[in-house]
Amino acid sequence: MASQHRPFRRAALLLAVVALASWPVVDRAVDERTLWNQPFEPFRIIGNIYFVGASDLSSFLIVTPQGSYLLDGGLRDTAPLIAGSVAKLGFRMEDVKYLLNSHAHYDHAGGLAELKRRSGATMVASEEDAPGLRSGNRDVPPIVVNRTIADGETLQLGSTHMTALITPGHTQGCTTWSTTATENGRDYRVIFYCGTRVVSRLIGNPFNPTAATDYQHTFQRLRDVPADVFLAEHPRSFNMAEKVRRRRADGPNPFIDPGEMLRFVDRSEQEFRAALQAEQSAASH
Repeated sequence: MASQHRPFRRAALLLAVVALASWPVVDRAVDERTLWNQPFEPFRIIGNIYFVGASDLSSFLIVTPQGSYLLDGGLRDTAPLIAGSVAKLGFRMEDVKYLLNSHAHYDHAGGLAELKRRSGATMVASEEDAPGLRSGNRDVPPIVVNRTIADGETLQLGSTHMTALITPGHTQGCTTWSTTATENGRDYRVIFYCGTRVVSRLIGNPFNPTAATDYQHTFQRLRDVPADVFLAEHPRSFNMAEKVRRRRADGPNPFIDPGEMLRFVDRSEQEFRAALQAEQSAASH
């Protein structure tokens, strides 16, 4: 009788390994969060776009004469660091008009409530992720979402537009934002990539029954999105620290790389397919 249960045990173990390897929300060690949340010197990336986040938690400030956009809030403890970085660059939190979110995970939404309190900004999130932000959890204080945004909708401050591309999978409302930055008389398409890492079950997920097809559609869509500058919710995803090290005032901007996002999409899709195959294999035994 015990031998009849072995395939099911193996399948359950494989699913558990996949889930534990990828789940980012609840059981991360405190030490790992501390490593993510180390101070990082704020700097201008390109045009009117600045990095104001932590060592591995991105937050971006997009400055215009009519006010600023601030994208993502890191952990709860990241909010003071972000506000300090904004001030260090010579800008004011009170000038932030739109507070944006890539997705409603604790490591990108934990500081939003505090940043909204400091700035008084209009909080904008996708229709799918807004309920989680409003309700909050132990790592994300509830936040008033003033406006929900749908796929293809655009925000405007002066001549700077931020367009929302809903790219579900990582969360159901994962939002990749896009804008245009001007440097040395040239315009560059800038993408703020929402995560595509697998973080929960792809098959039979009660919280997102369409997870697998969501990822597949997102990868297909992102291949058609032009990106001269690829930025993402974690600095490691776009090799930020290495680019900062090799940047020179009189040299080319290392953040300009039209092929970088497609290379990242390729790697991420390969990881997705491996995770999906593992679940399918486990389910067939």
